[in-house]
This record gives sequence, structure tokens and C-alpha cells, in this order.
Amino acid sequence: MGKCIIFSAPSGAGKTTLVKHLLSQLPELSFSISACTRNKRANEIDGEDYYFLELDTFKQRIEENAFVEWEEVYIDHYYGTLKSEIERIWNAGKTVIFDVDVIGGLNLKKYFGKQALAVFVMPPNMATLEKRLRGRATDEENKIMQRLKKAKEEIETAHQFDYILRNNNLEVAKKESCEIVLEFLES
Repeated sequence: MGKCIIFSAPSGAGKTTLVKHLLSQLPELSFSISACTRNKRANEIDGEDYYFLELDTFKQRIEENAFVEWEEVYIDHYYGTLKSEIERIWNAGKTVIFDVDVIGGLNLKKYFGKQALAVFVMPPNMATLEKRLRGRATDEENKIMQRLKKAKEEIETAHQFDYILRNNNLEVAKKESCEIVLEFLES
């Protein structure tokens, strides 16, 4: 069993930006592609950003015990980590890095224990988070409000992670993320 790096945050907090930065800086990391049932966004590629599965296929994979963890984040919007994805990365001699929501991060930390470093990316404040979500221009108003409500609940769980990374300044957060990941990999 290899090591895992888990980055979790409320939607819009910057975890994906930080994970992409880490992948560009640390060649020993390999991104764990999650499976999901939501619709693909215009800029996303199946098998690169996510494995986009039909709802029935996802539920069948649950029955087959094919996931390390999974959850229904919103009604009929499932996300999960396939066991085959972790095996693919470890077999390549790499360390897995996850970009997952907060519940998924906690589930992964529980599953992998001391083999994992779980990082919670904390947004500067709710106003900035809302501005980021609106700036994406990918969600309807009701979805933005749903994400903000969920973010408040997720922030309450930050203390359950190994490290809270405050994303007040992106360049500082990038530097800090590299430092904590390297420290974990060398331990």
C-alpha cells in the first residue's frame, strides 16, 4: 500500500487549483480520477477530469464493491473513488493525490489511515467563496445557494483533517501546499 494525499474543500475554495499546482511541481504524484454521475462541463474530458458514468452504471459498481468510497453529494449526483484507480497509480510507483469533496476526504482518510495526509483547503470567507462560485458561471442560482449552504456545514468539519490550509493568497497557498506534501512524503 502506497501513500495518499487528500485535498478537500467546499466547492470554490481552490482545491483543484492547488492540486493541479502540486501535480506540476511534484512528478511523484499522480491524480486519482473520480467517478461521477453529473453532466460533463464543456471544458472537461472523460477519463481525465472524471470518469462520467450513467446513474445505473454507478449504482452497479456500488453493488460490485468497486469503490474505496462513494457518496450521493446531491440527489442522483454520485461521486466516488474506484479501487482500480488507486491500484493503477500505486502499480506505477506513484503517490495518489485526491481532489475530493469534504465527506469523500474524510472517508478516504478513515480508509487509508496513517498512509494518508488529509488537507482541508479553507476559503478566506463566505463572501469570497460566493464570488468564486458566481465567477465560474457554471451553476444556476439555486445550485450556488445549495453549494454555499453546504460549504458552511463542511467548514465545521475542518478540524477533522490533518492540516487546514488557508487559501487567502493563492501564491502563498501553493507554496505551503508543496511544503506540507513534501514533508509527508519524506516522513
